[in-house]
Amino acid sequence: METWQDLSALVKERLEAVSSSERGVFAAGVAERLMSWHEALPEDEQADFTLSLRPLLNSVWEGALGDSTAFTAINRGVADYMLSEYCHNDGQDGPDGADESAAAATLHAAHAYLFGCTDFTVWVSDRGVEAVDQHLEYLAEQEEEDIPDLDEALIAELQRQLRDLDLIAERSKELRHAKFGLPIDTSIRLRVELRTPLSSRD
Repeated sequence: METWQDLSALVKERLEAVSSSERGVFAAGVAERLMSWHEALPEDEQADFTLSLRPLLNSVWEGALGDSTAFTAINRGVADYMLSEYCHNDGQDGPDGADESAAAATLHAAHAYLFGCTDFTVWVSDRGVEAVDQHLEYLAEQEEEDIPDLDEALIAELQRQLRDLDLIAERSKELRHAKFGLPIDTSIRLRVELRTPLSSRD
């Protein structure tokens, strides 16, 4: 039986082999699931900085699915973060909002779209894995019953990521040049065929 570490290595291998456009869609999907989970938390447990990144994540989706005009909004969103108090080298003495899983995944997804680097997308994948551990800790704190086994939950997340990559691969030819723009009808169709299933937390 494959361990979650084996599956994590396989996800990384797959990400290294696909186009930057495919990686961008994958990163948006993982970040979306983390953002949706965060948005579903009780209001007093939500982080303002994380919620403030929702427009940036929406722009990443638009750009990844073929709207080249989204580049400006993504570029501006990353620049706003870089100039904010949340981008710092103060360690634990500085604000930690950008280290929250959904926030970090969104920022990495935006960087993946802008620069096409594999590392940013791998970091999004890693954030998805880390968030599973954090979610189980959260359930334990809420004294929930029937908390899943950690290894099984990590394996399930990585299997989900591999299924995401399979789904994206089916549209690799269309996505290959998505960053430079796709016909509007193609972008609309891809939103249905990719954004909807990739965003599902099931």
